[in-house]
Amino acid sequence: MALTTLAALVALPGCAQSVDPIERLGKKAAARVRPHGPAAEQAYRRWGLTAPLTPAPARPARSLAGSPGAAVPPVVDHVPTADRVVFLTYDDGAERDPRFVDMVRELRLPVSLFLTDSVVGPGYAHFARLRSVGAGIQNHTLDHPVLRGLPYAGQRAEICGQQDKLRARFGLRPRLLRPPHGAYDATTRRAAADCGIAAVVLWRAAMGPAGLTYTHGPRHLRPGDVVAVAPDESTGPGLRERTTRLLRQIQRQHLTVARLEDYV
Repeated sequence: MALTTLAALVALPGCAQSVDPIERLGKKAAARVRPHGPAAEQAYRRWGLTAPLTPAPARPARSLAGSPGAAVPPVVDHVPTADRVVFLTYDDGAERDPRFVDMVRELRLPVSLFLTDSVVGPGYAHFARLRSVGAGIQNHTLDHPVLRGLPYAGQRAEICGQQDKLRARFGLRPRLLRPPHGAYDATTRRAAADCGIAAVVLWRAAMGPAGLTYTHGPRHLRPGDVVAVAPDESTGPGLRERTTRLLRQIQRQHLTVARLEDYV
């Protein structure tokens, strides 16, 4: 199934940034932890960068947030925008490195976490700490099944079930869904809509142990790309090192990182 380009949705009049109170809370949390002074100037060095990250634009040049509701949510792996930004996403919740919380806080790094309940298990407190420093929390289903081909009732149970779990844990119902393995069908989109999902988020680039790979298109990052930082499969560099390598590449291409939730 082809991805929805969303160009038409972006151009619709009346598209505005979301005023969802949970999303405002995320932005305020990020603002509260913004470092200042000499410590801020040195933070990037502590995390292996040679220069600070360029701040993301205060207002997206183009935002899909608030687009008039379609019958089913669009599928997004790239956001058409004039801003020189990309979006960092992390799946599952298996890696719970407490130093990653420090990295997100000190770099004021906007990341989106797609959580699976059966993977996170008793580790939700770690993700509450990440949320407190500005990370976005989104839906990656209850049990991480391949959704494509499952009947509607099964897909709805997986998606709505995790919506309910995350609401109980964090007081929010996510707007974004990442289907496990990127596998979805028309039933997925219908079930997602019925669970309150605004967009199905895939990725155009993925950062793994060997570096960046691309699902389609140019073999380099473009403004608006959604990047998945692959979970650790017990091989290759850890979460922080993979993130640092990715940030260096983003900087080499004169890009920066923005909050996915501000654009979708």
